[in-house]
Formats: sequence, C-alpha cells, structure tokens
Amino acid sequence: MKPRDLSELAARNLREAVLRNSLTTMGIAVGVASLVAMLSLGIGLQDLVGRRLERSGLFDSVLVRPQAAFSGQRPPQQAGGAPATAGPTRPLDEAARKELSQLPKVIEVYPDYRFAGDARLGADGRLAQVASLPPSASSSDAFDGMQGHFFSATDAHEIILQLDTATALADTQHLQPADLLGKEIVLRYAGQQPLPPEGDPAGSGANQSVSPDEAALGFSIVSSQIPLRVVGIVDAEAMFSGAGGIGRAGAYIPLAVAQSLAVVQGNDLTEIIRDSTAAGGQRYANLTVRLERPTDVPAAEAAIKQMGFTAFSLLDVTRSLQRVFAILDLLLGIFGSLALAVASLGIINTLVMSILERRREIGVLKALGASNRDIGQLFFSEAGVMGLAGGVAGVGFGWAIGRIIQFATTIYLRRQAIPAENVWTVPWWLVAGAIGFSVVVSLAAGLYPALRAAKLDPVEALRYD
Repeated sequence: MKPRDLSELAARNLREAVLRNSLTTMGIAVGVASLVAMLSLGIGLQDLVGRRLERSGLFDSVLVRPQAAFSGQRPPQQAGGAPATAGPTRPLDEAARKELSQLPKVIEVYPDYRFAGDARLGADGRLAQVASLPPSASSSDAFDGMQGHFFSATDAHEIILQLDTATALADTQHLQPADLLGKEIVLRYAGQQPLPPEGDPAGSGANQSVSPDEAALGFSIVSSQIPLRVVGIVDAEAMFSGAGGIGRAGAYIPLAVAQSLAVVQGNDLTEIIRDSTAAGGQRYANLTVRLERPTDVPAAEAAIKQMGFTAFSLLDVTRSLQRVFAILDLLLGIFGSLALAVASLGIINTLVMSILERRREIGVLKALGASNRDIGQLFFSEAGVMGLAGGVAGVGFGWAIGRIIQFATTIYLRRQAIPAENVWTVPWWLVAGAIGFSVVVSLAAGLYPALRAAKLDPVEALRYD
C-alpha cells in the first residue's frame, strides 16, 4: 500500500469516529499538558536560582584561605592520596595576592574586611558588623532596590546601611530611615597602632620587655573613628563579600577605605600567636578571586590548591544543588507522565473498538491484496496521528497553565512587597521532547491493536456483520 493511500485511509477513519477519537486525543493532550506544566515549573525554579547566584557575584568567585595548621586538623593530601609532608603554612600576604591576580581568566583579587563598628549619629550610636565591598559589587542584585546610590568613588568616605541598622540609628533621633541619606555619621572601630621599637621613649613601661623581632609584629589596640556620609540604604543583605557572602553585615564601606583604616581583625592576633618570628607585612584572613565566567572556576580552584592554599567556591555547593534539581525534575516528570500513561490506555481502547467495528473493512482490504503489514501500518499510523495531535495540543495547554501559574505568582509576590520573579520556563527542547514522547507513547499503545488487526482472518472478517 502506497504511503499516500495509507494516509488517506487513516484520515478518513479518524474522521468517521470524530467524537471518540477527539476525546482520546484530548486525553493525550491533558497528559502532555501536565508533563509540560510540571517540568517547566521545575526548570523555571532552577533557572531562577542560577540567575540569582550569577547576579550575586559569587558564582564566578573563589574564596582563598591559608592552609589550616591547627592541632587535630587533617593534613593536606598529595595527588596520590598520601598525606603531604608537614611544613610551614604559606602566608596569604600581598605577594600571594599578586600571584593570584596573574592566574588566567582572573578579573580581580580582593580581601574581605569585616569588623565590629559603632555607627554614631550625634551622641547616640548603633553597633553593627561592617563589611568592605569592592567596586564590582555595584552590579550585585542585592543593591537593585536600594534607596540612594552606590559609592560615588572607590575611595569615597561613604557608607551604605542595612535597613535594620538604619532604622535603629534613625530611631535615636526620631527620624525615618530615608532621612539618613546625605547625613554624616561617625564610625568608631578598634584600630591598630604599631608598637614602638625597643629603646624608643614611647616604649617605656610595660613595653620595655618586648624584643625587636616581637615589636615588629606587635601592635596596640586603640579606639579610632572616621566620618562617613550615608549614601544608600539596602533592604536585602548584600551577597558580595569574600567570606562566601554568608556573614550578615549591618553596614558596607568601600574596600579602599577599609584597607586604609588598619582595623583589628581576628587573623591579626592569630598570626602573632602562630608565627612571632616571621617578617612583618599585611596578612589576609581570606582573599576572593573573581573570574571572567563561572566555567573558569574549576581550573582556578585547582591552580590555587597547587599554590598551597585552600580554595572554595559556590560550585562546590551547587553540585549538590544540581543533583537536588535533577531529582526534582525526575519526580515532576514521573508524576506528569502518569496522566499520559492513562491516556495511552484510551488509545488502546479506541483502536481495539475500531477493529471490532471495521472487521468487514479489514477483510475487504485483505481480499483486495492488502498485506498484514499494510493493515498493521494503517492502525499504527492512526495511533501516531492521535499522539501527534495530542502532543501539540498538550504543549499549548501546558504553556497556558504555566502562564496562569506565573501570573498568580506575580500577583502574590507583589502583595507581599517582593519583586516579581520568573518561576516558569518552557525551553524549546521541552516542547520537542513532549511532542516526541507523546508520539512514542501513542505508537507503543497502538502496537497491540495493529498486530491484532493484521492477524485477522480475511474469510472470518468478511463474514462479520
């Protein structure tokens, strides 16, 4: 039987029982719609998380720390898995920072300064955790809805307050948080003052017992302060700092300003305790290496570890997150396919009923020379047409369901004063895959009726009334 004759016969047979075939096709469409709607929701949520991480500035960054050398910590391992020979820990200093900046695909390398500060407006103040921000932090989505603006210059004596800090500080003056914009506050902090060399007049008293080598590393802790102008108030927590962006901060200052303050940090005391005879110089608790693209992170991590430092990136965390989303997509796909599996039973029922109604027609076709293969192909093609039509209609229904979910989500988020987000995505491969899956399931469902029709005895079929 020619393909043209086969297609004409299949189309005619589908038109003759249009109501029954339409209902079967609609069952397939409902199954495909549920599959597309569920998977598009899972893909949309995964894309949302990916976009948030990329815009945070941390997805393309690597956190670098010196190798820990505390008692009880597991020693680093060599490539073969054997413990490495114990040795001095390489300092994370300015020389290391320059070496890190020369790695391929590196955009910038910056330290993370975090310290406790007292933001004072007049005689009243508010204790807050202060964090430094590099210039590239201006592109972080944490500052999208900020009141005011980002720092006007890399070394501007300006400060951005987190909303809670701004509210508490404004309450001391009976103001609104927005009233702080443009006002000058005084930030008090614990600063470093180097100890004078032995023999210096200022080194008399308790400091006379300090040796020259110890004096080179020692410092006094003094109360310091700096005037800063409030230029912004941010509601969300800025996810852009060296320590993985995890620590909460109540205020943010430019990185260059933080470097010039000589604030006391926890690692300053640790370096004196661990290595009192080492040469002096700037030591960093951690450095953040920012790369051109997230795909450059694995190679940079490997190179940093070869340099003798500990490296960590969000990719280490997102590998587990990707597995979670893969399992979620699998579960959504399984639940969505259940309706399609039920619809396949409808196809079998429809075609089996069609065989019973068309037994005489099958006998006539075989008497005219149609082979078993021709009869099987006829019913097989009818199942394929219903699957294709149901798949196309199902993709349309699934897209409409997704739009309704997105519309309802947007309304809910706006009522909660949360910026709207796109939680639904239908990629082209999902459209093609859903239609293809529908056709495959329909063909599989039509296999039994096609074989049954092909095996009919033409003599018995012609006797059927």
